[in-house]
Amino acid sequence: MFRRTFWFTAGAAAGVWATTKVNRKLKKLTPESLAAQAANKAIEAGHKLKDFALDVRDGMVEREAELGEALGLNDHPDAALPVGRRFAVIENTTHDSDNKKTKYLDDTRHSYNRNEDH
Repeated sequence: MFRRTFWFTAGAAAGVWATTKVNRKLKKLTPESLAAQAANKAIEAGHKLKDFALDVRDGMVEREAELGEALGLNDHPDAALPVGRRFAVIENTTHDSDNKKTKYLDDTRHSYNRNEDH
């Protein structure tokens, strides 16, 4: 007798559990529930995208600072600039076949580049 009562109670409990599970799944599949789930997923994706964009922006600022430092863009504008070194190349006009070296002029006022815009 106790055996039958035990199995009857176990079966009833399993039925209640299964019915509850099925009802929960059915409620999740209603159009309103699906719309709410999609909205939540979209909001979550938006937050992830925003976090990614902020990480990219931080990386860009960091890299820009590194490049500015490497190129000297962060230096004070009144700092002395290095002296420019321009050498104009003039061919040797001597007719001596042994002495055909190129001459360099150290102090030139004009550029010999004809393509240079002024």
